[in-house]
Amino acid sequence: MSKAKMTKAEEKAEREALSPGERSRRELYDWLQSLMAALIFCVLLFSFVIRLIDVSGPSMNPTLYEGNKLLVSDLFYKPKAGDVVIFKSDNYDPNKALVKRVVATEGQEVNIDFENGIVYVDGEPLDESAYVAEPTYSKLDFIGPKTVPEGCVFVLGDNRNSSRDSRYSQIGMVDERMILGKVYAVVYPFSEFKWVR
Repeated sequence: MSKAKMTKAEEKAEREALSPGERSRRELYDWLQSLMAALIFCVLLFSFVIRLIDVSGPSMNPTLYEGNKLLVSDLFYKPKAGDVVIFKSDNYDPNKALVKRVVATEGQEVNIDFENGIVYVDGEPLDESAYVAEPTYSKLDFIGPKTVPEGCVFVLGDNRNSSRDSRYSQIGMVDERMILGKVYAVVYPFSEFKWVR
């Protein structure tokens, strides 16, 4: 018989030798230890690896809706076009996290034809039919074309005509260091679970 199995057998024999009150205390102590380990694991997981963030407002309809809870992570994340991200903007509202879609990354040129509602990146029109609520007619204070600076991204809400995003000078180009993470999934309400693309 292996030493590990002997240890388990000895431990079982020791427990059986305890009085019922001592056995209950030992089981409670073991249960509390397991609970504390699980709580510490959850705190570390939700502090450093993933976050749950609520959606507020209609700017990402039809992809995301008011009240959705999002699973977000920044672990080994580098922004790329098409990603839905959570970020902060000191000039717009430093206490509020915003959710938008990355349309262009550093070095790319963005221009928008507001008359026809078409977004161009590096002179090519984007096919946004899979996620945009309607064409981009709202200009805000955008004057293009604009080249995305190094270490920044250009973001737009999927509900283009009801979104404050990089077209608005108070948000503008988003510094990658202000990105809290990429949105991976809608996790609540449970009936609306989906992976976000």
